[in-house]
Amino acid sequence: MLLKPIFFLAGLLLATPALAVELRTSPAIDEVFNKAEVSGTFVLYDASTQQWVGHNKKRAETRFTPASTFKIPNSLIGLHTGSVGGVDEVFYRHDGQPQMLTAWEKDMNLREAIATSNVKAYQVLARRVGLAPMQANLNALHYGNRVIGTSVETFWLDDSLRISAIEQVKFLTRLAQGKLPYPVSLQAEVREIIKLETGTTWRLYGKTGWAGKHDPGIGWFVGWVEQAGNIYVFALNIDVPRDSEPPALPTALAKRIEVAKASLAAAGVDFAPNPHTYRLNEMLPSVADKNAPAGSLQTD
Repeated sequence: MLLKPIFFLAGLLLATPALAVELRTSPAIDEVFNKAEVSGTFVLYDASTQQWVGHNKKRAETRFTPASTFKIPNSLIGLHTGSVGGVDEVFYRHDGQPQMLTAWEKDMNLREAIATSNVKAYQVLARRVGLAPMQANLNALHYGNRVIGTSVETFWLDDSLRISAIEQVKFLTRLAQGKLPYPVSLQAEVREIIKLETGTTWRLYGKTGWAGKHDPGIGWFVGWVEQAGNIYVFALNIDVPRDSEPPALPTALAKRIEVAKASLAAAGVDFAPNPHTYRLNEMLPSVADKNAPAGSLQTD
């Protein structure tokens, strides 16, 4: 007689976002979004004070498809399951066919695949992992709604898997601190391949994402800043309306990094641009050329 309520509660916990956090709205971050003329959310967690601040709490609690931000857990899972032997092992073999970007038209290891956000490479990795191990690892990571359906190579793109900005921050905080249920060395490998910029006293880690199935689409930029011995973890998602014809990219995509950096600065996490840039040059350029150099675009 008690089984039905128990199963109902378990299903409810899986289907609904994680328990709400005390997110303080920042007028300064609100102003960043107003000036950029974008609709979205930004969440920032200060790991030392355990304080949350941001913009648009309701949207911060709303789940969206993770798109290419899922390449972070996909890398972790691939390494943990032995589906790829290390971040420098070439696991993706280009079949010689034209791709969306010329940068994808080569054999790749994890380091190159995540830098160029190569969709097909990560689909190869997901197939190597397999449906059941992928599901088990998503459960272990408590990642979003943990729903992958029946297709192991599309679930992070087709609205099956969904995650909120707050949940992204919780997941990334554990990765930044090495507290995920994986070997510490494995987590360090993944942190290293998503390092984007570094300065004298700070480092920026992160990954962009773009889900363009609907109009407007969803643009992500998630990550963290290490500065003065502290960790500041963030997640941004914004609406990305279709305002151009392929292969040109929607103009709002360029605003993901710009708005995230401005929001970080508004919250007091400021870092000056410097020449030691790994894959970002101040912000994503507006490029319609499929021959854009590797790293200049993170398109999905």
